Amino acid sequence: MSKTAPNRRTHGRYDLRLPLHYRVSVKGETTRTGSATTSDISATGLSFRTRKPLPVGAHIEILIEWPAKYRDVDPMSLLVTGFIVRCDGGRVAVRMTSRKFKITTAHLESQTA
Repeated sequence: MSKTAPNRRTHGRYDLRLPLHYRVSVKGETTRTGSATTSDISATGLSFRTRKPLPVGAHIEILIEWPAKYRDVDPMSLLVTGFIVRCDGGRVAVRMTSRKFKITTAHLESQTA
């Protein structure tokens, strides 16, 4: 009989595969950018896969392409900032420090030009 470790997470994780773009900042180093797809997201963290490892402890900004549209018209993105807490075998885990939705209103800008 095998025992499973209890889940210590206080927030549920959701398996979502959403496109993202990231920018990693480490003091004294060149900023790294890239694209990936989320593996899972919770209220306080997320994970995704990369080809090259990212530095644990580094600050990261992530822009996730959200599947819903604002007022069924304007594209939405979720802007996340946080810190990389783990990078194992190409899987990166991020602890979020902030998150907010951004709305792109390109159709309004093109109508007023």
